[in-house]
Amino acid sequence: MKNTKAISLLIIIGIAATSCIRPRKPVYPATKKVDSIDIYFDTKIPDPYRWLENDTSDATATWIEAQNKVTAKYLEAIPFHRKLLKRITTLSDYERIGLPVKKGNKYYFTKNNGLQNQNVMYIQDSLSNNPRIFLNPNRWSDDGTVSLSRISFSKNGKYAACGISRNGSDWQDLYIMDTTTGKFLDDHIQWVKFQEVAWDEKGFYYSAYDAPPKDKELSSVNGNSMIYYHKLKTPQAKDKPIYQNPYYPECNHSGQTSDDGRFLFINNGLLMKDLTQTDAPLVQLANTGYRYSPIGIIDNKIYIFTNYKAPKRRIMVADINSPTLKNWKELIPESDAVLSKAEIIGGKLFLTYNKDASDRAYVYNLNGKQLQEIKLPSLGTIFFCGEKEDKKCFFLFTSFTTPNTIYQYDIDKNEYTLYYAPKIKFNANDFVTEQIFFTSKDSVQIPMFLTYKKGLKKDGNNPVLLYGYGGFGLTLAPSFAIERIPFLENGGIYIQVNLRGGNEYGDSWHKAGVKMQKQNVFDDFISAAEYLIKEKYTNPNKIAITGASNGGLLVGACMTQRPELFRVAVSQVGVMDMLRYHKFTIGASWSTDYGTSSDSKEMFDYLLSYSPLHNLKSGTRYPATLITTADHDDRVVPAHSFKFAATLQAENDGTNPTLIRIDHKAGHGFNKATTKLLKEQADVYAFIMYNLGMKMKN
Repeated sequence: MKNTKAISLLIIIGIAATSCIRPRKPVYPATKKVDSIDIYFDTKIPDPYRWLENDTSDATATWIEAQNKVTAKYLEAIPFHRKLLKRITTLSDYERIGLPVKKGNKYYFTKNNGLQNQNVMYIQDSLSNNPRIFLNPNRWSDDGTVSLSRISFSKNGKYAACGISRNGSDWQDLYIMDTTTGKFLDDHIQWVKFQEVAWDEKGFYYSAYDAPPKDKELSSVNGNSMIYYHKLKTPQAKDKPIYQNPYYPECNHSGQTSDDGRFLFINNGLLMKDLTQTDAPLVQLANTGYRYSPIGIIDNKIYIFTNYKAPKRRIMVADINSPTLKNWKELIPESDAVLSKAEIIGGKLFLTYNKDASDRAYVYNLNGKQLQEIKLPSLGTIFFCGEKEDKKCFFLFTSFTTPNTIYQYDIDKNEYTLYYAPKIKFNANDFVTEQIFFTSKDSVQIPMFLTYKKGLKKDGNNPVLLYGYGGFGLTLAPSFAIERIPFLENGGIYIQVNLRGGNEYGDSWHKAGVKMQKQNVFDDFISAAEYLIKEKYTNPNKIAITGASNGGLLVGACMTQRPELFRVAVSQVGVMDMLRYHKFTIGASWSTDYGTSSDSKEMFDYLLSYSPLHNLKSGTRYPATLITTADHDDRVVPAHSFKFAATLQAENDGTNPTLIRIDHKAGHGFNKATTKLLKEQADVYAFIMYNLGMKMKN
């Protein structure tokens, strides 16, 4: 009994001591400066931290280690950091599965028991049979850093091309599995990145780059991608080059084959090759400058999803015997809502429209007549999966408060039934999502979603997490994220802003946020914050902003333009050096949105005006800032974050912390091991909540 009391007393003392600990003002490592100057159109631009672009040097490694020590010390001193990690871990410990995919006569789906580092792929002979493990990436490494980044099945389901990624890199190795035996062939394809595999009867088409220089695999420029044909059971060295466009070296070319394997389509404009004929030429069907996606061939008709003279997308049809653009016919015209996805399932067209940033789903016959609308559970996002001969298919639905839930849909009856719903240890009914519209700087109406706990009081003092992206024609749709729940449970408002630069309202919305219009994106985000303050949701001391990749650029631009408007800024794997972004990996392919510093003096001046790295001003009080990146991010190279962090630490007035978190054996964020992901989420949200003055009640 005495020992028990003593132990209890020690625990109480320990908790009390821990609760008194607060992060101290960070002491940043010294970062040397070098005499590096670039000249753009007679303008000299210093780049004193250029040496940090060398991602493999000992000096950079030493700097990373020193910065991580400072960051870890600060984060670990946050009183509720461990409690938050435990809560996020508990919430994440639930079974979840992916959409069942039918290939050949088998069904495949992914599953995670809760805290497995990587999802496991299962196989079923039928939906009523017990599933068995098909691929388990957790066996490929001890720490979960080797992942299955893609899988593509042959038309008959006999083979699967598996893309294997290591340490979060975009680089993939392709290995071929015999699905009957579960054994891998000797085939091994290297230096593949984003493009899908397109199968025919004897092999597949894929896109790859030349091997990068040794020790520069994660930073050197990737250009001149080539589409190759690989015949099964032959070495990569014998693969046949199919297509390359030397006039546009920054383009990432990809191919797809028709369901019957008769035709190959390539995405440069739209090229088509008849695979039934020996040495058939590639035929240009349509002009470049538009997007064309063949979604199926039925009765010698090619159904094409396109924005050709339709900024909000439409469906057109081409005859296989006269397939050039001049002969195409419109099947389903452009509408007020944006056509975002299109598939042929069960001999019908399944079309998903995006209206005010949330999905609507419809079924059409192949003559273009609307048959029915699929009424969705709420405002949210939907993904369909099925084959053209199926009578039933599946769809996945998600929202801000609904985790990925799978339904089975009867096409003829227009009825769906619940197939799988995950069980999570929180009550979604405690929260509400509303959509509101506000006016941006130039009087354009911008939508945003607000999710919060019921009973919210608009007293001007609520903690707010403002998230945005605004680029590359990508729609920021409603989605579920476990890591947001503790923030919401403790009184926070999560807000997702649908900025210009995305595709929420079609091509015009996208173009309004690119190149010389990019400032519109930042103005939209800033205007969102101003609206929330005006309407008494919050105040500047309670606003955190966050974004990743292009969204990291958003955060960097907004915190440098309006530092007084935000209390916290979190930039994750952000594009921060707008003068040099195109000089690394696939950066040049982003020039369609950004332009480059070499295009013209006007473009250079414009990029310089908002480039986060180049707009930090000495003695300014910037928000409490956390910058995250990773040593294997070969999409937005970590040099962006390194140089921005070093500059911000030097120029900041010192009131608020400026920290950088550099993950090890991780990349841009995809397929990250669960253990790494949970730690990162806890670090980020602890930083946000602590600097917003929040306490963790739950």
